Amino acid sequence: MVHGTLEVLLVGAKGLENTDFLCNMDPYALLKCRSQEQRSSIASGKGSNPEWNESFVFTVSDQATELVIKLMDSDSGTSDDFVGEATIPLEAVYTEGSFPPTVYNVVKGEHYCGEIKVGLTFTPEDGRQRGLPEDFGGWKQSH
Repeated sequence: MVHGTLEVLLVGAKGLENTDFLCNMDPYALLKCRSQEQRSSIASGKGSNPEWNESFVFTVSDQATELVIKLMDSDSGTSDDFVGEATIPLEAVYTEGSFPPTVYNVVKGEHYCGEIKVGLTFTPEDGRQRGLPEDFGGWKQSH
């Protein structure tokens, strides 16, 4: 069983379908790994090619098989528009340790609608680093 932290570097996106007809959209990202969800800042007025360069940290185990990044358009006064999403498999990062920023397709249903650039770093957690004594939870030998 693998436990540790997953650092996600959200670099930016390109070629997103603009959901605002009158002006540039204000995209942000919702990052979800199992039950944990985090949100990026809003790239105000950045339209189809936003840049965030933000890092997010998730506590993960190998039961977390994918990271889903939903791109949204922040709309004041109305509900935010769904732009598209990217699903990133995590299995390889558990064995490799890290991936430099890589481009992933953004889709809406089956329809391609741009790309997102994301870097991943997995740091395994050593049980001894939790501040617990080595013999915690076990039997101490008596002499």
